[in-house]
Amino acid sequence: MSAADARGNDPHETAADDEPDAARDAGQPAASELIGAALGGAARRAGLDPAQATSTGHLVWRAMGGWRGILESVLPTLVFIVVWTVTVDPATGQGNLWLAVGLSVGLAVVFTLARLIGRSPAAAALGGLIATAAAAGLALWTGRAADNFILGLVTNGAYGTAALVSALIGWPLIGLAVGWLMNDGTAWRQDARKRRVFFWLTIGWAGLFALRLAVELPLFLTDQVTALGTLKLIMGLPLFAPMVAVTWLAVRGLYPKADAGASDV
Repeated sequence: MSAADARGNDPHETAADDEPDAARDAGQPAASELIGAALGGAARRAGLDPAQATSTGHLVWRAMGGWRGILESVLPTLVFIVVWTVTVDPATGQGNLWLAVGLSVGLAVVFTLARLIGRSPAAAALGGLIATAAAAGLALWTGRAADNFILGLVTNGAYGTAALVSALIGWPLIGLAVGWLMNDGTAWRQDARKRRVFFWLTIGWAGLFALRLAVELPLFLTDQVTALGTLKLIMGLPLFAPMVAVTWLAVRGLYPKADAGASDV
């Protein structure tokens, strides 16, 4: 009986399942291990570690960064939207772009400095500052307020495409990250249930990014700045949080030992 016959007809398996692991045989890390380590490390820094016993609500709250993380994520964009909308000239339909981006970037600077002064992890705030400043610079350069949101659109497109492709070729990104976090490596690919769950979780994340892009891109192309910024906020943390919760609960179901002592609140 061939290996393919023994495996059966699993829609989530691909020819990649049979590829030789030459890199590991040569004592070098495989590409999947490097990607898993990068994704898993980022997830762990964000507080998303299935190996830690914690409640679902607490984990989601940590993933969002608590109140500080929420403010850092929401306020710069909110200030930009409010200032732009309030200063719009009815005759031209244009607001005060310099004031809007100036206050938005200023808030991001304040959040970053507050973390540095308090000696708390500043990576997220610093990343937010760089992204906010880059988007503001692009908007000022083009003179088009909607360009303040173009980096978010590109990011959603890139993340969504990466997630979708990884799932379709049999190496879902969620599986790679969880495999690294749980010291499972790529052994989960030999478990049909885990492979199926990781496939659909990754598809779910790809769908989230695609939904954001589908809603926001038409508004970007038609220069509807206020609507674009508002929907970016609505489709940000409010959709991110339940996706994190679903992912966490699914992973806990696959690795019940990691759930020992945790209260599901």
